[in-house]
Amino acid sequence: MKVTAIIPAHNEEKRIGNVVKKTKEYVDEVLVIDDASEDNTKKEAENYGARVLRFEKNRGYISAIKEGFRKAEGDVLITIDGDGEHDPSEIPKLLKEIEEGYDLVLGKRERIDRVSERILNLLVNFKVKCKDSGTGFRAIKKELALKLEIRGKCTCGILVLEAYKHNAKIKEVPIKIRKVDKKRKIAFFHFYQFFYVLRELI
Repeated sequence: MKVTAIIPAHNEEKRIGNVVKKTKEYVDEVLVIDDASEDNTKKEAENYGARVLRFEKNRGYISAIKEGFRKAEGDVLITIDGDGEHDPSEIPKLLKEIEEGYDLVLGKRERIDRVSERILNLLVNFKVKCKDSGTGFRAIKKELALKLEIRGKCTCGILVLEAYKHNAKIKEVPIKIRKVDKKRKIAFFHFYQFFYVLRELI
């Protein structure tokens, strides 16, 4: 199988090079989706050997990975954050489960600090038995990824619910998260996303 890592990134010039470098050790292609960065994210990613697609206007995380799904050359896709939070050395752990027959493998974080994110996970759990639907570290078969109806305002949880609709075999594997010193978007955005999840559950 051919594996593409999709890395959405926004203003990650200080981190993206190292992420690309380490990720390349475990995949056949690294595809960075530069979500209208205002720094040298694109240049740094290219310097370390990534193929880069750039949005001229900021379109958000889900739009970035959706574009990656369409443009990736691999038949198995890894999504991994561009800020260094995820450890690329754990990619083989996810791929092993794909080889075992699973369609979507989620990297389950040991701890989720945000209450809003925990609530989103609980909502998704009513339909799909997984503890961390909001993870950004996952492996998915491209055939499945292209079927998912996900839009710019969707959550990662919607991605999991969409996969469930298509009778995907889903599994979680534990991963470790690195502490990253960066500003986070306000958690109120998660409350806005509750409506998208609830709509899917009703």
